[in-house]
Amino acid sequence: MIIIIIKEIGMPNLDGMGPPWWHGRLKGCGYRITTGRQAILDILASEEKHLSAEDIYVRIRKACPGIGLTTVYRTIEILSDMGLVHRLDLGDGRSRYELAEGPRMKHHHHLICTGCNKAINYTDFIEEEVKLLKETEKGLSKKYKFKITGHRIEFYGLCEKCAGKGK
Repeated sequence: MIIIIIKEIGMPNLDGMGPPWWHGRLKGCGYRITTGRQAILDILASEEKHLSAEDIYVRIRKACPGIGLTTVYRTIEILSDMGLVHRLDLGDGRSRYELAEGPRMKHHHHLICTGCNKAINYTDFIEEEVKLLKETEKGLSKKYKFKITGHRIEFYGLCEKCAGKGK
């Protein structure tokens, strides 16, 4: 029996047979696939929460004790510049990070609590919201002769728990 595995650059690793989807992106941008980059992307891919660089460092130390916090920060900056990772500011002085794309990633916006700094992803867009965003993008593109390729939206306020404390 002969098994032939065809690997396409940039394709998601859905069956566990090929490389993760980000290998092609890293190579395409001229970056090597290092242990640190692989570990950071694996951590972000496996987490539902938004992680700080320190959170990532604590998780990465277990598997890769030779990787320092400076390497984590430098790698996150590279991945962010490439568009693989989004930075999220929760207003507490610590940036949080999440994957910008991937097989499990759905387009979403954030609700950020200014009381406890909790970030809630939401994907259940209402019809009016989708319509408004499309019209806004179209209008901005026309007005500024600018090709919009994406957007991020963050709403700030109080979560149910923090809003209840103020009563």
